[in-house]
Amino acid sequence: MRVRFSPRARRVAVHVAAAGDVELVVPRGVSESSARKFLASRRKWISAQVERCLAVAVPEQDFPPRQIDLEAIGERWSLFHGGGAGLPRIREVCSGLLRLTGEGTREQWQGRLLRWLVKRAHERMDPLLQELARQYGFRCKALKVRRQRTRWGSCSSMGVISINVAGLFQRPDVLRYLLLHELAHTRHMNHSTRYWRCVEECEPRYRTLDAQLVQGWSRVPHWLQVGV
Repeated sequence: MRVRFSPRARRVAVHVAAAGDVELVVPRGVSESSARKFLASRRKWISAQVERCLAVAVPEQDFPPRQIDLEAIGERWSLFHGGGAGLPRIREVCSGLLRLTGEGTREQWQGRLLRWLVKRAHERMDPLLQELARQYGFRCKALKVRRQRTRWGSCSSMGVISINVAGLFQRPDVLRYLLLHELAHTRHMNHSTRYWRCVEECEPRYRTLDAQLVQGWSRVPHWLQVGV
């Protein structure tokens, strides 16, 4: 994401280019912190626009994929289809190797891969979330992992944190920031100045990481973004 200070702009604005690039326009007399509050309020709309742009721009990819790179947790999985009849199945043969068996439509295979990704994400993200909560004194009731089309995460008033499974395809420091971003909501259920101060105490680089997260859809495989 790029921040552009404009002396001629009358109001804070967010532009999403055709390639999915995001620009925050800040007029004269408006602080960057105030502009970022506006950006946070438009996060859902921005994610939807970036996803729409990428869905058009990204060419069709081989499916099922031959390889899945889960950069956030440092894993790379190779996939091979072993044939056979029956419903689509996925089995972890060994570390880094998935065996696909059975027959099915593209939608069925997408559903199977999504369920595997959600399970893997919960197994690896939950310990990290709990460790961050202990480290910074947050209280988190539970973690849910889902495939969300426009949101990277959310936090309920009961302290239940939901994280988008697409977070697996981000860089490790971006995933860490995403978890901290939602943990901070266990104290402040808004994007107030106090909330961002809490985030900054845990992650001083939050502005850079937040900008990378806004454009994080470019790192998510096309097959996971559509049709599931």
